[in-house]
Amino acid sequence: MKDFLKFLRGKTFWKHFTLIIASGLFLLLATSIGLKVFTKHGRTYAVPDLRGLTVDEAEMVVRARKLNFKVADSVYISQEESGRVVDQNPAPNFRVKENRTIFLTINAIDPERVSMPDVTGVSLRQARALIETYGLAVGKLIYVPDIAVNNVLRQQYQGEDVKPGELIIRGESIDLVLGEGLSKQTTAVPDLLYISHSDARNRILEASLNVGATLYDPSIKTGEDSLNAFVWRQRPEFEENRQIPLGSEIDLWLSRDSTLIPSPVTGDISMPEFDE
Repeated sequence: MKDFLKFLRGKTFWKHFTLIIASGLFLLLATSIGLKVFTKHGRTYAVPDLRGLTVDEAEMVVRARKLNFKVADSVYISQEESGRVVDQNPAPNFRVKENRTIFLTINAIDPERVSMPDVTGVSLRQARALIETYGLAVGKLIYVPDIAVNNVLRQQYQGEDVKPGELIIRGESIDLVLGEGLSKQTTAVPDLLYISHSDARNRILEASLNVGATLYDPSIKTGEDSLNAFVWRQRPEFEENRQIPLGSEIDLWLSRDSTLIPSPVTGDISMPEFDE
């Protein structure tokens, strides 16, 4: 025991003890610095906005910022220029580390086409479900005298009859020629106030009617605004038991101005006038 205590008080022990502590601290410091260098600790880059650029332009921008990119998907948007970036992930200005991959969605050069289904001989409800399943949309409802009410007599694209199997651009509208019955049947005017444009369109089609003019007030300035708008006025107006002929048009006024929604207490609503 005395020899051990003597060893602890000796210069040799403290010399080696100090060396071990110093080596440990140096190893921890070196490891910390190495990890920071390896992981590029604290160094991030803002993701550039690549929307609207071609793939070649996007590549130059991405490489300059030490990032990577990959075309992950393509869509067809008729209002956008073909071959341009329409979406990206991560979003612009999101901060990422070096070599992060930016996934791009490109507007296809050639629109995707789908095969036209055969909806003749079925009801309007069945025809609509089938058309939408194929990636198309129901356009105008054209009523003609026929004994079978709401039975599809013909299917048309751009004013011409279209045969089953013909290739149609995805998202295009198919007009339906329907029987109106021999007694000029009518349908109830739906209540469309304070619902979205898409919901209003669905209700109009379900009532065997057509969307007429769509008017936007000054609160709607962009396409995104129109997606978030609601119907604040319709013509013909909704009235209990009001009937109009099948295929009639309903005009819609859209807004994002919440002051147009009536108070739950008073039911009052202000109706500013807009040019029609």
